[in-house]
Amino acid sequence: MKKVGFIYDDIFLRHEAPQWHPERKERLVSVVNKLKASDIWNNLIHIKPIRAEYADIEAVHTHEYIEQIKAAKPGYADPDTYISEGSIEAALYAAGAVIEAINRCKSKEIERAFCAVRPPGHHAEADRAMGFCIFNNVAIGARYAQKAGYRKILIIDFDVHHGNGTQHIFDEDDTVFYFSTHQYPHYPGTGNTSETGKGKGKGFTYNIPMISGSGNKEYFSAYNEVLPYLAKKFRPDLILVSAGYDLHFSDPLAGINVSDEGIRSIVKGIISCSSHVTHHLSLPFIFALEGGYDLEALSESVLITIKEMLT
Repeated sequence: MKKVGFIYDDIFLRHEAPQWHPERKERLVSVVNKLKASDIWNNLIHIKPIRAEYADIEAVHTHEYIEQIKAAKPGYADPDTYISEGSIEAALYAAGAVIEAINRCKSKEIERAFCAVRPPGHHAEADRAMGFCIFNNVAIGARYAQKAGYRKILIIDFDVHHGNGTQHIFDEDDTVFYFSTHQYPHYPGTGNTSETGKGKGKGFTYNIPMISGSGNKEYFSAYNEVLPYLAKKFRPDLILVSAGYDLHFSDPLAGINVSDEGIRSIVKGIISCSSHVTHHLSLPFIFALEGGYDLEALSESVLITIKEMLT
């Protein structure tokens, strides 16, 4: 059984949103309750997140944007992203959860981690909040990981919405490979196959747009055929995953038809990358929660994911 860290704190519930908002604290409550009721809860290494330093945030976001967020009053930072009294602290701890997962992987205390966090991160651009996201948790984690000694980072994003922020942050970087599957055309409008990176980062972005109605078959091909090949070619030292479960057929915010078994297949494909990259050492994997807005589908999907991570 693999040593899997589960990183969570009630601080994430302090990020409040209007009652109708789909990115609500009940998402994490349902995930934690599902895991506690399962037979794997006691097999996990339970870890509290640390609070990210603003220097860690500034490795990804502009100083001007950070100052703007520090001074923000409760209200909307963009048409979708609500900031409440507790949101900034929650966002710092969300980024800090990924950082702490990296620290624990580096020290060999754990081999893999699941960060049950909110607010999510992959839409946050270097200079603005967007799509429920304040700070880009996985991007911050990637830069921190490189500072900690991981040279090449593979970011995998299976959220139904394209991670525009993550892609743009690493557009010109050949040390971070960004791989995404997402419904297209759909919010936020980015993620076409023609977007492959810029400058020395050309060829280090790989998008697989999925038309509405795509399901297990299309995702099996992406994650069990295309992704392992790309991982073998890139040879990362660490894999970070933007784990968005709004690709489930039950989710109200999109039109992708992946089932529970489809989720399992995606996670198996991601984990299989380790054997394609190295036959001797197990690559560290860190999953960070992004979307997923049907509470039952979300919590069951996270349970499926962590069960696969434990094997």
